[in-house]
Amino acid sequence: MASPAFSDFVFYADESGDHSLASLDAAYPIFCLTLCVFEKKAYARSVVPAFQALKFRYFGHDTVVLHERELRKQINDFHILTDRGLRESFTTDLTAVMKDARFRIIACVIEKRRISADLFPEHPYHISLKICLECAYHFLRNKGQVDRITHFIFERRGPKEDKELELEFLRIAAGQNDLGRRLDNFRLVLADKKINSTGMQVADLVARPIGLHILRPAQPNRAFSAVSAKYFGVRVAAYAKRGIHVLKSERPRITPRPDADREPPIHL
Repeated sequence: MASPAFSDFVFYADESGDHSLASLDAAYPIFCLTLCVFEKKAYARSVVPAFQALKFRYFGHDTVVLHERELRKQINDFHILTDRGLRESFTTDLTAVMKDARFRIIACVIEKRRISADLFPEHPYHISLKICLECAYHFLRNKGQVDRITHFIFERRGPKEDKELELEFLRIAAGQNDLGRRLDNFRLVLADKKINSTGMQVADLVARPIGLHILRPAQPNRAFSAVSAKYFGVRVAAYAKRGIHVLKSERPRITPRPDADREPPIHL
């Protein structure tokens, strides 16, 4: 029996902030959903080994799960970062690994204050998921991969939340989207963060810095700047001026040389 026609790409998702409109954190009134897309060969050959090497260097083993909140608060495995010199060294090396890793980011950020002012506000998570999956379709279409099975890895959050995510994912894939088409080759995978997936950790590491960039764009943000060339987004006209942001790459456009297709790409 022939093996399934799997995509060359895999998507890992994470979020930052509370998606509820009933509560508003004055310090972070943001909801951000991110998808990090990896070309599988690059992921296996270079991305995962680079993160494992980083963990061995600073922790002596690779079972540590990189979690943005614990890193920021310097707790659990990351209590070693209370040492200023070690923290700066680790942050510099982690930033370099993130910058060098070959992946793209699809991110939708919602300013909850603005969307909650709508007369009939949509659920922030549902809006973000739909926009991100539509961007994923455009990415896969550009790569000639829409006819292949593509997996989207999301973190488990609890029975109720997981069921809601599954239903919304299936609804969007069934054609209830702004593309006006079915996304039958999109597959949802729910996974525990404890499985130590590099892709899930990368998605976790970028989500909050992206949200902070929208909240306070003038504030220095090294984590955001390190991956500013990796964003993939399309214009979302239906949500213009509603406090809904789809990030696009900040890298300059470069006109390719005639022989450019003979060289391996620097970015996906």
